[in-house]
Amino acid sequence: MKKRILVLSIILLFSISGCSTEPHTSEQAEESNNSKTQTLEQSSSVDVEKIEEIYQNIYEDAAEKNAVGDLETVRETVKRLGENDYIAIDRENQVNMTCAEQVVEFCKKVEKQKDAQITIISVNYEGGFTKYDLNTNQGSVDITEEYYTYKNGHLEKTGTTNYPTHSWRYTEEGYLFFEEYHMKGYDGPSGHTAMRVLPLDETYRELNRKYMLPVGYERNNVFLLNWDENGFGEVDFYDVFDKFYKEVYGKSRPYVEAESTEDGAVYRVPKDEFEQVVKAHFNIDSETLQSKTTYFSEDETYEYKPRGWYASESPSNPYPEVVVYNENDDGTITLTVNVVYPDNNTSKVYAHEVVIRPLPDGGYQYVSNHIIPSEDNCEPSWHTDRLTEEEWEEIYGEKKK
Repeated sequence: MKKRILVLSIILLFSISGCSTEPHTSEQAEESNNSKTQTLEQSSSVDVEKIEEIYQNIYEDAAEKNAVGDLETVRETVKRLGENDYIAIDRENQVNMTCAEQVVEFCKKVEKQKDAQITIISVNYEGGFTKYDLNTNQGSVDITEEYYTYKNGHLEKTGTTNYPTHSWRYTEEGYLFFEEYHMKGYDGPSGHTAMRVLPLDETYRELNRKYMLPVGYERNNVFLLNWDENGFGEVDFYDVFDKFYKEVYGKSRPYVEAESTEDGAVYRVPKDEFEQVVKAHFNIDSETLQSKTTYFSEDETYEYKPRGWYASESPSNPYPEVVVYNENDDGTITLTVNVVYPDNNTSKVYAHEVVIRPLPDGGYQYVSNHIIPSEDNCEPSWHTDRLTEEEWEEIYGEKKK
């Protein structure tokens, strides 16, 4: 138990190092930190007035429809920027990069230690963007980030940061990763940037948004281990309950954590309420579900203990990306998914196959998950299991909420 607490403390205090990252020396890292600036000087590398005109045409209409943060608004912005010869992408990597061939060429020049420079516009979902100016000289890359917010029909520059990259990597999956150095113990943004450079089929993106992103890899193990409907392996259905409660009932889960880290909350959830959430996307019978949880037959309730501080995870997590899609003879579909982890500077921590059963009413069920074996697979370092019964008793004893 002490080991769990020690590891958790380290996760919360320090940034995660990637298994494929090649950082600068400590002297270079210190130089990077010292060179960081926060200014509001004007940019001359792109025509900001032209970008402002593009934003005005798109965002005035989006504001009237209350759709400024919608994917379609961001998609249209990226598209229009590309039509005006800008390298553009969205911050969440949900839209194909425009003028991507320029970034590929820049990465080749970095590798060959040739001088080059490019500018990338990364559109966010709050009505602004970050402009990245990338300059490479003798294999090193310097970044200038400028932040813009669109307000009242005008772009407002809110800040600038300059730094040499602490790590730089372009992967065979078509991702560019770079990192700003932060000293150990820094608790702000991670400093890692991930950009999908090569295009991805929109069908794959839609499948990813529908089936994979609702679960993801945060605070659950559904896609972290092998399982199928013949027993469901070690799937944690309490985490499944957390993930889909709001979808099923249209409100946040009422069974919340204790206010104090010294206390452990314990609830009894009515059988129908608990099972309706889990069975929304899993074809599991009541007997099997009860065998994998703590169930009280005398009052037909499930014991439920929310994740507390001791079961918290890293503040940064990977995200799924569907890269292959197949339809099966039995009506199910199989998705091949890469685990993209910006804080590890990798576009494939591992790959896994997810079988999904679409239902006639438009719903769906998760049928199985299979981790594709590879010597390059990394462990899910971001994940923390829920406390076991023994661990929970050791920490909280008989304290109940």
